[in-house]
Amino acid sequence: MSALNLAQSLIRIKSISPNDAGCFEVIEPELVSLGFKVEKIKELNSETLLAKFGNKGKIFCYLGHTDVVPSGPIEEWSSHPFEANVVNDELIGRGAADMKASVAAFIEALKNFLATCPEPNFQIWMMLASNEEGEPQDGKINTLIESLAANNEIIDYCLVGEASSTSTVGDVLRVGRRGSLSGNLKLIGKQGHVAYPTKVLSPILEVGPIISDLQTISWDQGNEYFDPTSFQISNIDSGTGATNVVPGHLNMLFNFRFSPESSHESLKERFIQILEKSKCEFEIEWTLNAVPYLTKKTNLLNIIQSALKKINNKEAVIDNGGGTSDGRWVSPSGAEVIELGPINKTIHQIDEKISLSDLKLLTRIYNQILVETNSDSS
Repeated sequence: MSALNLAQSLIRIKSISPNDAGCFEVIEPELVSLGFKVEKIKELNSETLLAKFGNKGKIFCYLGHTDVVPSGPIEEWSSHPFEANVVNDELIGRGAADMKASVAAFIEALKNFLATCPEPNFQIWMMLASNEEGEPQDGKINTLIESLAANNEIIDYCLVGEASSTSTVGDVLRVGRRGSLSGNLKLIGKQGHVAYPTKVLSPILEVGPIISDLQTISWDQGNEYFDPTSFQISNIDSGTGATNVVPGHLNMLFNFRFSPESSHESLKERFIQILEKSKCEFEIEWTLNAVPYLTKKTNLLNIIQSALKKINNKEAVIDNGGGTSDGRWVSPSGAEVIELGPINKTIHQIDEKISLSDLKLLTRIYNQILVETNSDSS
């Protein structure tokens, strides 16, 4: 299948995290036909596909995922999110940019590269997760990475196909990512009648000054590679539904995206110090989703920038913003991890899309990266 046909086939599969839902069955024969050895590794409630080509030289691994976030209200889409329709030369569907088109583009690039270079000077791997978007309790690729490391199979270069680009494909690379720390706060007051203010303690009123402090505090200044740590609230829930009852508790979901200038321990400590100013008691459940990582080696970076100069006539800007990615699991092994993928303007949104011209351009860039890697390894 062409990159477009493959991307459409994948988008038509409703692979909501942590379920691959059959994407691997579409991808596997494409890779087997190229000479890859493919295995599928069961995680907790998810699965990982690992395909390998060659047995000599450095290991170059394309890292991606087949799972997607839910579509949201289908009636708000201009084209059904799982029909993968092409409208005005744009492929529309959930996962078009994040990141089924990227997976398809890399496989197309592999076909083109191996047709002209059937015996490259490096090993090529493709690792695809079915739970990149989902929760850790359903299984992540870190268990596979640890197992490979135990067998002395260490990835040298890791190209992550996440949607890194901003205005044009290849204008932005990510060589690192911020950490992610989430929390579930329960602020405990005292329920009672609204007419007796001295007999109640409203967690809703108490959370106001807390939010004000959290909004204005400077957690750190970041550094040359990372923006300052940011704090956001994603959900607040309280109340009994009655107009004459002060609720007894409030629940708040929040998240830190933190630079290496802060640690998850320091953020927890400062957060609790703010809470302790309140009259309310509190309980917090913390989830450390990711720690910051940064690729300081420049071999893969030079390879990718060289490819971009040949295809785009200019190098990319380095920007380590955005969310987390599965690159965080590969980086601790010592691999050089860099993200390069489609434009991220519509990811996770209604009418997620990628233009057909961008799909072709991404395929050309991926092919040239393989060519440059082979030249660098010779």
